[in-house]
Amino acid sequence: MAPSEGARARAAAARVVQAVLGRGRSLTEALEQLDALDQERDRPLVQELSYGALRLLPRLRAIAAQLLSKPLKPEDGDLEALILIGLYQLLATRIPPHAAVASSVAATRVLGKGWAAKLVNALLRRFQRERAALLTQADKSEEARWLFPAWLLDRLQTAWPQDWQEIVAASNTQAPLWLRVNRLVGDREAYLKQVAAAGIAAQPAPQAPQGLVLDQPLPMARLPGFAAGQVSIQDANAQLAAPLLGVRPGERVLDVCAAPGGKTAHLLELADGQLELTALDIDPQRLDRVRDNLQRLSLTATLLVGDATEPGGDWAQGTYDRILLDVPCSATGVIRRHPDIKWLRRPGDIEALCARQARMLEAIWPLLAPGGTLLYVTCSLLPDENERQIRAFLSRHGHASEVPIAADWGLARTSGRQTLPTVGGGDGFYFARLRKAMA
Repeated sequence: MAPSEGARARAAAARVVQAVLGRGRSLTEALEQLDALDQERDRPLVQELSYGALRLLPRLRAIAAQLLSKPLKPEDGDLEALILIGLYQLLATRIPPHAAVASSVAATRVLGKGWAAKLVNALLRRFQRERAALLTQADKSEEARWLFPAWLLDRLQTAWPQDWQEIVAASNTQAPLWLRVNRLVGDREAYLKQVAAAGIAAQPAPQAPQGLVLDQPLPMARLPGFAAGQVSIQDANAQLAAPLLGVRPGERVLDVCAAPGGKTAHLLELADGQLELTALDIDPQRLDRVRDNLQRLSLTATLLVGDATEPGGDWAQGTYDRILLDVPCSATGVIRRHPDIKWLRRPGDIEALCARQARMLEAIWPLLAPGGTLLYVTCSLLPDENERQIRAFLSRHGHASEVPIAADWGLARTSGRQTLPTVGGGDGFYFARLRKAMA
């Protein structure tokens, strides 16, 4: 008998989670590589189960450890992932328990491990019977209670002693779906009426003039005017970056680490499409996403593959009036969008990322014209990548000065400004604006 769609979806989610935990792939990459059995109708469920299991990972593992009489073998990582997904359904979704158990059991056969059907059935049914006691025991672990690795929890507590609990709570939720209306083809008020007419509830973003948030997330295909370039998906706080750079029509602008292109497009929209803009990224495949976004929005830029730590080629010729430097970082401010970050990132990564950020700043700064402005951006919550990085750079460069960001959003730091992820709000970003002295 052919496996049900529900069984295939659970097996696909197990493979995705195993790819993240066992092979170190990003969740985005693992979902993109789903095989042909997983059609678009299954994808929302596969995505929900994968994201959910990774959000609740330490709690689910603590429960599974109590239920298993002995650890599973290393080659059964897909089976462990399936057990975690089964527990997630019973713990945190509205899926009827009988359907969650039956589909998870059937998924063992899709994974080629029918021998484990009785094991999965027994574990999930025992959890239903002993749920309260198992959860109480699991949450004795700090990691299971806060759903964060201990080392990262410690860093957040140190960096944000008054705010860390709110940060963690927000990071463990599903992110809102924020949109940016393309000002070249319409305004926010008109688009709000358009979505209301389509039966979609949305609210304006208070800090982002073109931003709005949907009451309930929807697939891109269901957004009115999305294919025609009326609107883009972009977090409300990410929408703060482009206006801070203050681009004007006709200027020469460099967007470094541009993929996936949300900020690139926003810069062009703010300058009526009239920028000599170069979008740079080290990854050709990610640069394809920039190209797709710009084509959908009918915007034009020069897209080049390049390493921002070693400028060379056409993009490194001459100087730029404005530079947006959105550096690779720990991404601790966008964990709710990428819960795999909690489990893929390691303590030693932070030092390496800081070193790379410093190299990028040093390499890109000579490309800024005298009197020009560089905007340094991260989606990190860690001071080492943010204000400390900027203070160190300023101490090395006497011809660089900070242009303070006066705003009614975020928090002022010793240098730059920080937004924190909040429940129902935008993500965590850091912004610092630097100016080069006139020659």
